[in-house]
Amino acid sequence: MSGDADGFDPVAFLERAVPVASNDDVSEMRDLLVETLESEGVTPTVDDAGNTVASKGAAEPTTHLVLNTHIDTVSPHVPYERDEGVIRGRGSCDAKGPLAALLSAFFAADPSPDARVTLAITPDEELLSTGAAALDVDGDMYIVGEPTGLDVCTAAKGRFEGTVSLSGVAAHAAEPQSGSNAVDALAPVLDALRSFDDDREAHPELGPATLTPTMVDGGANSNQVPADCRLVVDRRSVPPETADGFREELQSTLRAAVPDDVGVDFALTERPTPFLEAFATDPDHELVTTLADASRDAGGRAEVRPFTAATEASYFSPAPVVVFGPGDLADDEGAVAHADREYVRTDDVRTAAAALRAAVAALTA
Repeated sequence: MSGDADGFDPVAFLERAVPVASNDDVSEMRDLLVETLESEGVTPTVDDAGNTVASKGAAEPTTHLVLNTHIDTVSPHVPYERDEGVIRGRGSCDAKGPLAALLSAFFAADPSPDARVTLAITPDEELLSTGAAALDVDGDMYIVGEPTGLDVCTAAKGRFEGTVSLSGVAAHAAEPQSGSNAVDALAPVLDALRSFDDDREAHPELGPATLTPTMVDGGANSNQVPADCRLVVDRRSVPPETADGFREELQSTLRAAVPDDVGVDFALTERPTPFLEAFATDPDHELVTTLADASRDAGGRAEVRPFTAATEASYFSPAPVVVFGPGDLADDEGAVAHADREYVRTDDVRTAAAALRAAVAALTA
């Protein structure tokens, strides 16, 4: 069968969507999305943050299911190609393939009198998530479309970034004792980073958090005791750690580790939206089991597992949220999403659409 019960064909939509470049500007892709919704008798709204939102069902529901993904893609744009059973090009799996499947489920949805289904599509997930940060749909459950290989992903690590700033006193390198060497103070800082999580239990699904030094800069002259040094760190967090909690704990840890004659400060990288924090949904929740059963019945592998990349799903937690969709972040040959070889199998798009139609029907009955 080419489409769903209402005649919408997710693969035909994908064939139109992938050729549309949406790496620098999502306007054309959003126009296509709005046109597609209107052609199916749905009147969407586009809010000031660029989110495209449409709903079906009760105005004051007891059950509100939200279907979410994004229309932006990373650069550079990769042209559309169609092989037998495969669509290639930028966005084919991240995340226009998942979008096509979610649209199929939304169009087919017929929620009960006390239920509501909302489609909420954001414009800049790959950058700063300004759309998701402004989104206010008040859902009880969320399905976020990303390439998961038709598995149901219930958790993901968060990602924080910040800079350790060390301040000493400059002096002639021939008289190092007359100054305070900020670069030399990196040694206890690095030791503290390595041991930061030693007493912290690993998350049962996501494993241990990681804290990785990634960039360093310090000193002004080769014959001068350096007065300043900066170290950028990457944090992959697990629940229940928050960005603010991490910042406060690391600042305290570093102050205890660094010599008193060197100043130390840690600041998270400034950004206009919150960091994507870690989330975890109970694997036994109805949302998880219903979608896993539906994916399995439709022919998907349907493993319940963590997702290996950061997503806007974290903005919807602590409400139950899962990540699901056709396509893979990587395969046996290497990266797929964000790579020049990005692709999605058309059979997987149809399987994801069938699974989502069944799950949405069951969750909003």
